[in-house]
Amino acid sequence: VLLHVTQSEVCPASCSCKSLGEAQGLHVDCSSRQLKAVPALPRATQRLYLHNNSLSAVPAGALDSLLSLQELNVSDNPWHCDCHIMYLKLWLEDFSAPSLANIRCATPAPVRMKALRQLTGNELGICKRLLPVKCLEFLWRDLILIAGAIITLLLLAWALKFSKKMVCQLKLSQYRPRGRLLRRHISKNH
Repeated sequence: VLLHVTQSEVCPASCSCKSLGEAQGLHVDCSSRQLKAVPALPRATQRLYLHNNSLSAVPAGALDSLLSLQELNVSDNPWHCDCHIMYLKLWLEDFSAPSLANIRCATPAPVRMKALRQLTGNELGICKRLLPVKCLEFLWRDLILIAGAIITLLLLAWALKFSKKMVCQLKLSQYRPRGRLLRRHISKNH
């Protein structure tokens, strides 16, 4: 058995990988390994077997880099069918409807033993967090930057107004002594 391992294509330790030939890609078998999470998979994966594990969800984006994937088996896992399973459902609808047909929900109770492909958005529920964590971090950072910019502009406007007032007071104070001298000069002459 030849393992096709390059610098960018490392077979996960919990799986076995077989080369399908130079241009063919990899056969990656991660079945029956009691996996609770999808391992980092080689990009050249053409056949992927993740069946009969303890997978309950697939993180969003976990399968997006598998551009040469042609065959996938994710059946016989205890899938938790809530809003977080939506990535897998949509990905499988695009990739392979038959693979989607083999996925049954284990939890929560209202959808237990139902096929994932039959579930609607209402049955899967709404996630409390609509944006990924990284997006929320950027959102807070941006809000803080915007608030800082607004505060800076307000301080600049106040400083500008205050400086204009100071300039006006300085100019008036320059003219006041002259006015007094002029009044003295006028009063002496009269």
